[in-house]
Amino acid sequence: MHSKKIAGILKKTVMYTFMILLGLTMIAPFIWMLSTSLKEPANVFIFPPKWIPNPIVFENYAHAWQAAPFGRFFLNSIFISACLTFGSLLTGSMAGYAFARLEFPGRDKLFLTYLGTMMIPGQVTMIPVFILLKNIGWIDTYKALIIPGIFHAGGAFFFRQFFLAIPKELEEAATIDGCSHVGIYWRIILPLSKPALATLGTFTFLGAWNDFMWPLIVLNSPEKMTLPVGLAYFTGQYTTDWPLLMAGSMIILLPVILLYIFNQRFFVKGIVMSGMKG
Repeated sequence: MHSKKIAGILKKTVMYTFMILLGLTMIAPFIWMLSTSLKEPANVFIFPPKWIPNPIVFENYAHAWQAAPFGRFFLNSIFISACLTFGSLLTGSMAGYAFARLEFPGRDKLFLTYLGTMMIPGQVTMIPVFILLKNIGWIDTYKALIIPGIFHAGGAFFFRQFFLAIPKELEEAATIDGCSHVGIYWRIILPLSKPALATLGTFTFLGAWNDFMWPLIVLNSPEKMTLPVGLAYFTGQYTTDWPLLMAGSMIILLPVILLYIFNQRFFVKGIVMSGMKG
């Protein structure tokens, strides 16, 4: 009995050690990015590498902010990410409610067809969407970044699974009281869906915040650029200012970390409840 207890302790110790090492490998790139952002350019590629900069150059952050119109890039990213997140949550929740609660012919087949669009890579639709936006005059506008991205099957699927876990008795009681489908959706379903809204909203915001390729393609004016595209200011044809580039990356990363910490308590509940039924 004593030997089994020791074996159990050793097993847990090995498992925890492995998890700690795995966690360190995940966080190491972020630590290196922070370290590089505080170094002098001459100390970036020295060997052996130093994790703790000497000297520590905090001025890199001020220089990074001043070297490019980061304030404008920051406002652009916040505006585009917020609009895209709001639009995605609105359309996704409405579609999810329709597929989960409304009865109409061909509902399940339509849902499976809609869900099948998730199998199409974004690179396949990128050129047709660009041509369409060019024909209607939306290139180099915020609309080109926001409107095409607010309709996606992933949001509808996520909300449908979550809404199926909400008891139908609440909806039936509201119907008896004379509440319409719009009222049920707005007054009952959405207030009960805060975990799903926070979870999908966080993922959508992060995707929009970190998006590089699509803004690079559809935007031409520097004053409309987002933060990921703005990092190109620190990359030249022959050289790259790595400390300023890493400092700019840390500036971009800070709102993401704050958003994740604020919404972390909703993640597990939202993901678990979205998979309870189907």
